[in-house]
Amino acid sequence: MRIDVGSVAELQESGYLTAKLGTQPLCVLWHEGRAYGIDDRCPHLGFPLHRGTVDAGMVTCHWHHARFDLTSGCTLDPFADDAAAYPVEIVGDRVVLVAEQRPFDAPGALRRLDDGLEQGLTLVVAKAVLGLLAGGVPAREVVAAGARFGCRYRAPGWGPGLSVLTAAAGLLDRLRPEDRALALVHGLVFVSRDTAGHPPRFPLAPLSPPSTTTGPPTGPSADRTGAATGPSAGQGAGGLGEARLTEWYRRFVETRSGDAAERALVTAATTLDPGALGRIAVAAATDHVFLDEGHVVDFTNKAFELVGELGAASATWVVPTLAHAAAAATRHEEEGAWRHPDDLAGLCTAAAGRLPGLLERAGWVGGLAPTGPAADFESSGGPGRLAGEIGGERPEAIVGALEAAISAGASAEQLSRAVALAAALRVARFHVQGDHADWDVVHHGFTTANAAHQLSVRSPSQLLVRGVLHSAMKVFLDRFLNLPAARLPTATDGDLGDLGACMDTEGRVDEAGAVVYGYLRSGGRRTEAIAALGAATLREDAGFHWFQMLEAAARQAEAWPEGSEEAAWVLVAAARFLAAHTPTRRELPQVVRIAARLRRGEALYRDDGEPDPGG
Repeated sequence: MRIDVGSVAELQESGYLTAKLGTQPLCVLWHEGRAYGIDDRCPHLGFPLHRGTVDAGMVTCHWHHARFDLTSGCTLDPFADDAAAYPVEIVGDRVVLVAEQRPFDAPGALRRLDDGLEQGLTLVVAKAVLGLLAGGVPAREVVAAGARFGCRYRAPGWGPGLSVLTAAAGLLDRLRPEDRALALVHGLVFVSRDTAGHPPRFPLAPLSPPSTTTGPPTGPSADRTGAATGPSAGQGAGGLGEARLTEWYRRFVETRSGDAAERALVTAATTLDPGALGRIAVAAATDHVFLDEGHVVDFTNKAFELVGELGAASATWVVPTLAHAAAAATRHEEEGAWRHPDDLAGLCTAAAGRLPGLLERAGWVGGLAPTGPAADFESSGGPGRLAGEIGGERPEAIVGALEAAISAGASAEQLSRAVALAAALRVARFHVQGDHADWDVVHHGFTTANAAHQLSVRSPSQLLVRGVLHSAMKVFLDRFLNLPAARLPTATDGDLGDLGACMDTEGRVDEAGAVVYGYLRSGGRRTEAIAALGAATLREDAGFHWFQMLEAAARQAEAWPEGSEEAAWVLVAAARFLAAHTPTRRELPQVVRIAARLRRGEALYRDDGEPDPGG
């Protein structure tokens, strides 16, 4: 398209002329005897570039001093995106701008997303995410880009950033459509913060490696999910089965040999199916009680959830990031609370020794309980009753209740779901008079129990049941945090629209729980409650534990029947936890709103926020 923008005399006199290409403002700038065409909206925050300073072959935006090369439009300041430059022709005494609408550049947007992650530029991340989604790029590919970055640029391996990104991905379908981009930005920004200051990670190759790389591929042989492609992709080392690799991985984690553990795990990821790989990772994660406040079990679960999002091929570069975290983790049986006055670690060890015979007598095969007895245990209300027993005052009785449930036909899924409910009740009954830091203590119990439950569905095994025992002892250990115990809500109606007000003022913890409980008890759907809690979370500068809590509560609520008390209690726990930590400054949501307004062409520098008039 050729646009006549004015006369040469007008350009030389004023120094600029303006025009529009559709809704995009353009300008022609006169400098050093020639005309330059460029976008008239600074790609950083939309200020008109014709109102900037032209000097030394650059135009400087006056709002945040981003500088742009007049010839190419490229910025000299990474916090700003590049502007588009356009050819200008002088035809007689007329200035003609040659401009065409440019197609969406998905690879360029993904590169820009990497720039934002690398440099910690939240606005750049937000603009890239909104552009990618508007351009038709699936959310899964956006998650994959963040996952590749997080696995590549954090030498210690898996951390909170990848956990939040995975939780955000898991929540997407449970959120309102208008909240999904914001959830992705939250997750990606966590990855950026979690990798900041860390050296990159150099992944180890498997034993007898295939010819393709096992790290996050970056070249032309990588697909958009980071999976290796080509004729040898997925080939494994011969002769090493699940039993031997399990033995190795557990030994190397036990001796804190992080590199050896990683090499064993990447060999397993290259050789074995996801179920076997999950059993190997769980075995080492449960060799000690409640490793690193439960984070090792939670990280293990999240890594496999991420593989579920991205595809099985991603296991070769996602799962090995767990090795160093497992090897370096705090072992809580070395701490007094797990030894005195009750030897909880000893109880777990003794119970684990009885498990093989107990499971064999109950008819378990390959980590699975018989279907018929498990169905009978469910129909008789066994999981709910067991949750009540796990909340008891005697650790020996809790272990006995779990063993009795196994004998009665309970499956790993039912056992771990009951423990997760008991842990959720610790949060639901945490009193506002308690030390605020103790919210995190009961939170860790719940999210670790949820992780064990999710793993019980994905990779059930005898050693996973051992991890369920650990979580049950954590519920016991946290009993004093329900003294005094907050009363469970009894409301019979509630409006989810009131949740926002509960989050706007400190201290409305019980009210938030009552809103959610009343809504559900009056016939409300848990899907709507989860979406409302998601919206309330995303409008805050939410922390790592917030996303863990929200996503775990969503999964646990969905594990119980619609309309059940159990599902309501779990979501009450989430509502109370979130309300206890709000309000925040809400900076990140504001950045995403700014990015959305820029995409709509709004003039942020104008008080009325109307679209930029282009001059």
